Amino acid sequence: MIGLSSNRCVIDGELLELDDLRYTPAGIPRIGLKIRHVSTQQEAGISRQLQCDIPAVALGEAAQQVGRLQIGQSVRVEGFLAQRSLRIAQLVLHIDNVKLK
Repeated sequence: MIGLSSNRCVIDGELLELDDLRYTPAGIPRIGLKIRHVSTQQEAGISRQLQCDIPAVALGEAAQQVGRLQIGQSVRVEGFLAQRSLRIAQLVLHIDNVKLK
C-alpha cells in the first residue's frame, strides 16, 4: 500500500548520546542522538521489563532544541520511524518534537 499510513512514535527516555550539531548541504540543522528507554510493558498478559537504546536524528528546529539538551536528561520525544539509508535497513527515530520530562 502506497500513501499515507500511521507511523508515529512517542518515547520517554534518557538522553544517552548526543552528537555535535551539524548542517546538511542545504543548510538545515541536523543532530544525531541515542535515547535509552526503560519501562514495564504487558505482553500476552505478562509484565515484561524492557530496556532499549534507540538511535534517533532531529532536523531543523527540533535539532536546535535537542542541541541544547544535556546527556542524562529525561525527555519525551515524538516522531516517525525510517530506514537509516537506502542501503542500511536499521530503523532510526526521526524526532520532530522534544520535551523535557
